[in-house]
Amino acid sequence: MNSREIINRGQNDLQRNKKLFQRLKKIHASHTDRIFREAHEDVFSNTNCLACANCCKTTSPIFREKDIERIASFLRMTPGDFSQKFLKTDEDHDKVLKETPCPFLGPDNVCAIYEVRPLACQNYPHTHRKNIMALAHLTLNNSLICPAVQEILKKVNEKISKWN
Repeated sequence: MNSREIINRGQNDLQRNKKLFQRLKKIHASHTDRIFREAHEDVFSNTNCLACANCCKTTSPIFREKDIERIASFLRMTPGDFSQKFLKTDEDHDKVLKETPCPFLGPDNVCAIYEVRPLACQNYPHTHRKNIMALAHLTLNNSLICPAVQEILKKVNEKISKWN
């Protein structure tokens, strides 16, 4: 599936997924977190991110100062040089990549800085984290980028639809 197909699929499901999050507000947070964690584990047990890498091709993670220092050291650069070469400050005042696709993404979809990648990349797509409802907006945005998030939301929707 190419980037355009992933985005189209996500946009087609967006209203359904927004309604899903509305219904999830009525469920206890710990139960919602468990449902997401189970769906996340199920989907990622059969997902090869290297086959897609759409997240790396279309968006940028947020770079914390610790990320910048760690990656700059790995690349044998100063944090200032790293920031100047690769990063910009976005409208939310976050440090993000100047351009996409990620300059560290190889043609084989392998990350050249995988061992020291930003925390945002390590946790992507964030569907396994506690208090998932606080991440509803992020999860909806990620559903436009990541086929795994699309599958996770589909599984969550199927699970709670059985209750109604």
